[in-house]
Amino acid sequence: MRDVSTAERAVPARGAGGARQTGRNQPKTRRVRKKFRVFSARGGMDLPFLFLILVLLVIGLIMMFSASYAYAYYHYNDSYYFIKKQGVFAAVGVTLMIAISYFDYHHLHKFAIPILLFSYMLLVLVRLMPSKTGVHRWISLGPLGQFQPSEIAKFAIVLVFAHLISLNFSRMGTFRYGVLPYILILGVTALLLIWEPHVSATVIIVLLGCIMLFIGGVKLRWFAAAFGLIGAGILYLVRFTKEFSYANTRIIGWLDPFTTASKELFQKTWQTRNSLYAIGSGGLLGLGLGQSRQKYLWLPEPQNDFIFAIVCEELGFIGALIIIILFAMLIWRGISLSLRAKDKFGMLLGIGLVVQVGLQVVLNLAVATNTIPNTGISLPFFSYGGTSLIILLAEMGVVLSISRTSSIEKT
Repeated sequence: MRDVSTAERAVPARGAGGARQTGRNQPKTRRVRKKFRVFSARGGMDLPFLFLILVLLVIGLIMMFSASYAYAYYHYNDSYYFIKKQGVFAAVGVTLMIAISYFDYHHLHKFAIPILLFSYMLLVLVRLMPSKTGVHRWISLGPLGQFQPSEIAKFAIVLVFAHLISLNFSRMGTFRYGVLPYILILGVTALLLIWEPHVSATVIIVLLGCIMLFIGGVKLRWFAAAFGLIGAGILYLVRFTKEFSYANTRIIGWLDPFTTASKELFQKTWQTRNSLYAIGSGGLLGLGLGQSRQKYLWLPEPQNDFIFAIVCEELGFIGALIIIILFAMLIWRGISLSLRAKDKFGMLLGIGLVVQVGLQVVLNLAVATNTIPNTGISLPFFSYGGTSLIILLAEMGVVLSISRTSSIEKT
């Protein structure tokens, strides 16, 4: 049977005399215009995913207040110093998350490269800022506080990788389209972060990029070569540069956090050692909410990277396990939603944002339990920080936007 083109189907049939048919029997053609929508008008957001986000956020705020009030009173004469700020950050973040969930994520295609370049500009700018404890990681906003450009860089990497991989999905097995542009992007980003220096953000971004490339179809042999080069670069920086010689001390302290070989090393492992004391003293059921001992100036800044140690001390193994399960459910649900997205861009973008949360959770827990050396990684929804919390909730809003077009059943 002959295939009839669209143009042929649009031509009205001729009658017996060769004239075109008119009147009621004449087929009608209608030109359909694509509507430009900024906000999604499709299905509703995924309620289980939203519920998990809000539950983790509420628990995180409670635990952040419990961990911080003694430190806040001692340093700021206000036990509510951190929770008041974090509450405002959470309110702004949730509002932004809901608004973004109605935004059509497909429009992010055209913002991928500009956002990446903007993040590079901020990473250069932050190096010009005054150092804080020997590093340049924060840009001051005056009375509004300060923020870390590395948080924007994480989102930029996920977005630009999802953008490029979706455009070149069928050519990801080649070096030109599947390896070269991503190596250049990761290389520039890593160099700017190392310049601060910010090793933990560098590790997260490199791992995140590799995971997205693996999902995108890059062959495994390229990963072996890449990790070999990265390992050689890290070894060179640690062994032969003054800027990263401190990593040797951290590795020695990681291998034996209870060492008394030197006063300097004993001070360097103070945080890790008291984190292990807190986790061990929590036992099965914990000491009770608000009953931590290590937060009374034994564990430095307990509201930040080592907040999980306070969680274990106050809620015990059972409470910590419930929180880990909630994180696992959030990541599983987010990946499920992303895998059922209607296009590759949505699938890659959603998986990248959810995997970023998973990586930070795993690495934070590993640092708190001394499984890996101390690298200063925050725990999502729990650790104090306005930039990380607001951007994290905004990213979850993007995943909720993807869920509106996902084929998964929404309950």
